[in-house]
Amino acid sequence: MPAETARRYASQHARDFEESLFELLRIPSISTLAEHAADCEHAAQWLASKLRESGIENVAVITGPGRPLVYGDWLHAEGQPTVLVYGHYDVQPVDPIDGWESPPFDPVVRDGYVYARGAVDDKGLVMTLVHAAAACLSANGSLPVNIRFLIEGEEESGGEHIKQFLRAGDERLQADFAHVSDSAFFNRDTPSIETGLRGILYTEVKVTANSHDLHSGQYGGAAPNPLNSLAHLIARLRDAEGIISIPGFYDDVVTPDPGIVEGWSRLGVTPDSLSEEIGARRIIGEPAFTPLERMWSRPTLDVHGIPGGFTDLGAKTVIPASAAAKISMRLVPNQRAERIFELFERAVRELAPSDVTVEVEQIHGDDPVLVPGDTAPVRAASEAVHEVWGKAPVLTRSGGSIPVVGLIQERLGLDTVLLGYGLPGDNLHAPNERFLLDQFHKGIQANIEFWHRLT
Repeated sequence: MPAETARRYASQHARDFEESLFELLRIPSISTLAEHAADCEHAAQWLASKLRESGIENVAVITGPGRPLVYGDWLHAEGQPTVLVYGHYDVQPVDPIDGWESPPFDPVVRDGYVYARGAVDDKGLVMTLVHAAAACLSANGSLPVNIRFLIEGEEESGGEHIKQFLRAGDERLQADFAHVSDSAFFNRDTPSIETGLRGILYTEVKVTANSHDLHSGQYGGAAPNPLNSLAHLIARLRDAEGIISIPGFYDDVVTPDPGIVEGWSRLGVTPDSLSEEIGARRIIGEPAFTPLERMWSRPTLDVHGIPGGFTDLGAKTVIPASAAAKISMRLVPNQRAERIFELFERAVRELAPSDVTVEVEQIHGDDPVLVPGDTAPVRAASEAVHEVWGKAPVLTRSGGSIPVVGLIQERLGLDTVLLGYGLPGDNLHAPNERFLLDQFHKGIQANIEFWHRLT
């Protein structure tokens, strides 16, 4: 059987596949930092070379605004479906660097995990796709379905290049459905396939109080302090439990059907189990909703950083001239990023103290997505996961965002299978990001099985 032959090849070359992943992990392709532009180009060229080496054809590094896209295809499976396979090679910044137990771009294996920035988000998952194709083509000389690879380099920084590419309607995007591998299992013992993603609105609020920095001894008590003013402003946007006070913010929120929520309740997540998982004294959120509802189907507002003033070691008694806060909101059906930004900007300006001037910038925004869980591709993916892990996956949602999924749905009219193999505790966007190598190899096996079950 072709699937068994390809899976046997993948098992025999498991060590080679790991080394290939480690090569990619050594490239510091941080898309949001301009000084890493050349590293993003390097990662794109490396992936293009790897696709060619695997037997993928028509490979191209597509330049444009922002970081390059990588495209490649294999279209010789006559009469079979065409799958648009997506992933991203860019990664998050590594700070705080002193939180890492090993250098973030020097992959290290400990206790069965590979530790490195991008290990699971998303380089490890991208390579499960590349190696699955390589195994099929090396073992059988063909793929069971037609595949188009599209790998971007700006998922972590807004994805403007791929948005323009999708909106342009390039003929290389013609497919029957999309396979996006940028997600996770519910836990190691509970494989899952995601059917919903929250949207995101990422903003920066800057407040300015004085024309220049001031000595707090000379002027303190009279001069306005923009950090203090910003703190008061942020505190008025949401309460201590995370309930957002912006007028109209919840107007368009749609809650899941009771049957879906009841299914989530069977997954056994409690406030105590979640607080233990994340290392918190207690969890926060709307008391009327369970922890999974809060993370999967309720909107949020979070502060990610407050640049301004003196933050180095030691002391400096300065009242800064200005300060800023990076604030994001996770959005749920049927909220829209454009509308929420209008409400947010209006609320910020109304809540801002009179001693500061305010600038509100939208850095990027993407709408939430629901994908059908009863399509033939999702059923094939479920069968493949069951075959490899020995148990059927559950259908879940994610609190995170994958902006391209909504665009694939809107612009290309394609349903998506969200099939990835990360695990809770993989430290996405945090120090000591990791990927369990057993999940990596099983992911390759599952992709092979999935593609063969589509025929």
